Amino acid sequence: MGGARLDDTMRNGRHLVLEDGTVFTGRGFGHGRDIYGEVVFNTSMTGYVEVLTDPSYTQQIVVMCAPEIGTYGVCKHDVEAARIWAAGLVVRHLSARPSNWRSDIPLPAWMEAEQTPGLTGIDTRALVRRLRDRGTMRGALVAADQDLREVLDKIRHAPTMKGLSLVDEVSCKSAYAFTEGLLDLDGTPLPPLRAPTHSVVALDLGMKTSIARLLVHHGAKVTVVPHTESAADILARRPDGVFLSNGPGDPATQQDVVATVKDLVGKVPLFGICMGHQVLGQAVLDLPTYKTQFGHRGSNQPVLIDGERVWITAQNHGFALEPGAALSRATRVEVNVSDGTNEGFCLQDPPVLSVQYHPEAAPGPRDARPLFETFAAMMDAAKGATVESHQ
Repeated sequence: MGGARLDDTMRNGRHLVLEDGTVFTGRGFGHGRDIYGEVVFNTSMTGYVEVLTDPSYTQQIVVMCAPEIGTYGVCKHDVEAARIWAAGLVVRHLSARPSNWRSDIPLPAWMEAEQTPGLTGIDTRALVRRLRDRGTMRGALVAADQDLREVLDKIRHAPTMKGLSLVDEVSCKSAYAFTEGLLDLDGTPLPPLRAPTHSVVALDLGMKTSIARLLVHHGAKVTVVPHTESAADILARRPDGVFLSNGPGDPATQQDVVATVKDLVGKVPLFGICMGHQVLGQAVLDLPTYKTQFGHRGSNQPVLIDGERVWITAQNHGFALEPGAALSRATRVEVNVSDGTNEGFCLQDPPVLSVQYHPEAAPGPRDARPLFETFAAMMDAAKGATVESHQ
């Protein structure tokens, strides 16, 4: 069903209520609890498992633009975290009977076990157009017996994503070694591209598992540390490089992490993705961040590299770096083809590689995966030696 006003909403099924008063009514699946969060849309045609388990979607209700979701079920090897982090899922049509040899459990059953509610049977095109035109909004997925005026009042009194700090919720609580590389489709480990010659400390702001796997695949011995670890403690681990992960919430709230990174600049090569990119932009170039109208979420985002070539990338963010003169220091600058927002920068001195998109491509195209090899080369250069790659 399309959008309706509160006064003429049908009282059956489950409702998605937006802060502007629009209500979409459909059928619930997954868990039946009521949830509140920021309503965002994702343009990927596949990858709903990776999307739901990406910690960057914490406190967000995800609307999938593709009309058919659930066709290949859920494969346990595709998860990006030990649990679902997204608050809820909204789809046009739910395929409750998966057809795929890799499927371990149907999507509705998995979401039920993970206590994650879903909504199906609504006009997602109308919903996405509203979010695109008016911007992301706070919203709620609620049962049919709820007083929708009370729900709307709760939504409008809920905090917005701007100014919201969520990294504490998703970051690890203590350091640990990550040793798993890439997996084949059946879960069999694949041989690494490089021998494990680089020691990398990964600052966990809400890191996806696929990112850690790619670091291992490209020759890193990875130690994942909490976002609260100090620069002195990080350097005491004698890393060849430091990686800053993706994560949820407003990057402007992470000033303690920014201060930590400032103390690392010039002492060790740095590589940041998504939230890590926004932290690096603040720490290295003193560029502020801002909340975009509806962000970029999906695996079809075009990025222009130095005005010469385009990569199709996977993205998930609602904040961006403000453009500034400091970007003139970069040896490479990347922009989004659609709206011109900053998508990355690279410095040689100090050695910094920073991108807004997700080069691990889970889900998504693999255009940007060579950036992990670029980071390895930066660490080689910093060590003053070239490490032979193992094909």
